[in-house]
Amino acid sequence: MFKLFVFAGALTLIVAAPQHPEHYISPEGGAQIKSYASDILPDGSYHYAFETTNGIAAQEQGVGGHQAQGASSYTSPEGIPIQLAYSADENGFHPEGAHLPIPPPIPEEILKSLQWNAAHPEEDDPQYEINSRHL
Repeated sequence: MFKLFVFAGALTLIVAAPQHPEHYISPEGGAQIKSYASDILPDGSYHYAFETTNGIAAQEQGVGGHQAQGASSYTSPEGIPIQLAYSADENGFHPEGAHLPIPPPIPEEILKSLQWNAAHPEEDDPQYEINSRHL
């Protein structure tokens, strides 16, 4: 009975295997590491960098769990060079790159509202809150 399960499992793998595996092999599959460096210091700071034969490169430095900055680059499948620089800190992740989408401009009405709020900070003062129980 055990042999039957093993045979059935092997048969399933053979039938499920791609019929033309050469279509599924990425040209990047053969890339090799050209250079690699990594260093971690006792104070928690670190640095790493690598580059591959297919043009992918990355580097980062920072202090573990507190802040980091780095960059990476590669060529998209469409042949477009992609370069990303970033930093990360207590305020979040901050990417920069020409390929990143640009948010739409803030509508004029919202800008006016934000300016009015900034010019009237007393509206945020608790002494001006309306107590709904007295209405």
